Amino acid sequence: QVQLVESGGGLVQPGGSLRLSCAMSGSIPIIYVKAWYRQAPGKQREWVADIASSGYTKYADSVKGRFTISRDNARNTIYLQMSSLKPEDTAVYYCKVADNWGQGTQVTVSP
Repeated sequence: QVQLVESGGGLVQPGGSLRLSCAMSGSIPIIYVKAWYRQAPGKQREWVADIASSGYTKYADSVKGRFTISRDNARNTIYLQMSSLKPEDTAVYYCKVADNWGQGTQVTVSP
């Protein structure tokens, strides 16, 4: 079984920064692509960023240049470093590994 637990969300002002963490447990093959998604109220869930086992990363246009996805294999943790945050970044952020989802962590960007 795979379990994912997001943390690090909170309230930040526009232009601020925040780092989200996704702690992974269970048997997760290293080759699995890890990803971050987000879902704002009233909107469908959207993909934010991927990181492959090679370290290759890919980002949605809406966050490119502002967000960075990374991993710490020793800690079985995936991170999403968010900078230059905008109100439109407000959402529940989820990590995803294969077909497994975490419960999400709330990020609110407001003056």
